[in-house]
Amino acid sequence: MTPTTGSRKRRRLLLASDRIDRSRDLWAILQCVADVDTTGLSGIPESPAGRFAGIVVDINLRSLESVMQVRSKLCAEAYRSMPRLFVLADTFHHASMQAGALDATDTILRPLDAQAVLQRVRAAFPDDDGSTANANALNRGIAAAHAVLVKIFESLPAGVPLSFSDVMEAEQEILTAIKLASLRDWLATVGRHHTHTYRHCLFVTGFAAAFAQHLGMREDDQRRLARAALLHDVGKAFVPVAILDKPGRLDDEEKDEIRRHARLGYDALVRQGGFPSEMLDVVLHHHEMLDGSGYPDGLRGDQISDIVRLTTIVDIHAALVEKRAYRLPLTHAKSFATMEEMGGKIDQHLLQAFRPVALGC
Repeated sequence: MTPTTGSRKRRRLLLASDRIDRSRDLWAILQCVADVDTTGLSGIPESPAGRFAGIVVDINLRSLESVMQVRSKLCAEAYRSMPRLFVLADTFHHASMQAGALDATDTILRPLDAQAVLQRVRAAFPDDDGSTANANALNRGIAAAHAVLVKIFESLPAGVPLSFSDVMEAEQEILTAIKLASLRDWLATVGRHHTHTYRHCLFVTGFAAAFAQHLGMREDDQRRLARAALLHDVGKAFVPVAILDKPGRLDDEEKDEIRRHARLGYDALVRQGGFPSEMLDVVLHHHEMLDGSGYPDGLRGDQISDIVRLTTIVDIHAALVEKRAYRLPLTHAKSFATMEEMGGKIDQHLLQAFRPVALGC
């Protein structure tokens, strides 16, 4: 067992297996970089209570009983933000699909390569040398942003008002999370744990906050951009869920319905009152293009404000790198190249300033 260095605390992992004897080789490897608690599937605790940096799952992914036992535990709120690494017994698509359905952070393959396993463990699970505090900041930031989205997509359509103070309460947590835990960590965590509409809003918010920090904006301006990004798709709260969550491409009529979200969101916030003009501008115009081909107002050139131009860039990039039911996600590099090919539709000078943020993920 590797000794601890100085005051650094070793990461503690939970190894869950449906055959403990088969997992002894994995336990021995994990012991090199972590303190490991081993349990059968029935012994997975209902709440990890902050005891573990993550969980390693070594089960037969072809066993419906084992999969359902793991799913019942890991889908609980207590495990929402916990990284999880799954062991695959083969390279068949079924196993990786099952692991993906269980929100695997990463996978390792038998027969085990000790160095490859340790590399993935270090990447997936933070140790306690300060990264735990960063992980906590990350979780608080995502939770704060998620709470606003719940109010948008569940409460607002039911007539429960959304206030500007609701959004302001989340700003600092979001900015702190991006600053301490990195945009890459934000995207990885959000990508594992949120449905499509929520995930997209959280992706855009993360990219916007990181871009603002990269540009060295004043803190007040960082807050303005973060809150605008978080609310940019508020109008989708009034679009039928069947369209938002459709597992395939939209037809023309459904696309028209989606395009209404910009005006619907703007009208809802204006009726509510109390929202700054730049937020309303972003909500209404984040799909406008500099050449006049966007919607809903066909604005062009100088009619489109800087905060809208910036939000449009991060919105498009987020959409391209997200996994969709009907297509695979683009890499960050391919997404950026695609946006360069858009030419005069978006602000290319601002896009080049976004390059280090996009390609650094």
